[in-house]
Amino acid sequence: MDQDIILKALAHPFRRDVLAWLKEPEQHFAAQAHPLEMGVCASQFDRRGLAQSSVSAHLATLASADLVTTRRVGQWVFYKRNEETIAAFQAALSGL
Repeated sequence: MDQDIILKALAHPFRRDVLAWLKEPEQHFAAQAHPLEMGVCASQFDRRGLAQSSVSAHLATLASADLVTTRRVGQWVFYKRNEETIAAFQAALSGL
């Protein structure tokens, strides 16, 4: 876990929103056609009027920081929070 990379990933409000939405996907992505157990499809994150390329870049940043996991199924990529990394980061912060 690289704390600096995580802090940089958390610096943008959209990425923090994504993590909050993924914490309760059934509340925020109920209309998704695929089961939420698979994760949330990248196409579902068009909530702020951002271009798909911007959304993809934000999701890639979260994945690079290991804050989300990805799963490719055919042409779709599904995202879930990486609770293990998030918990470790929170524990590291509480030790400061």
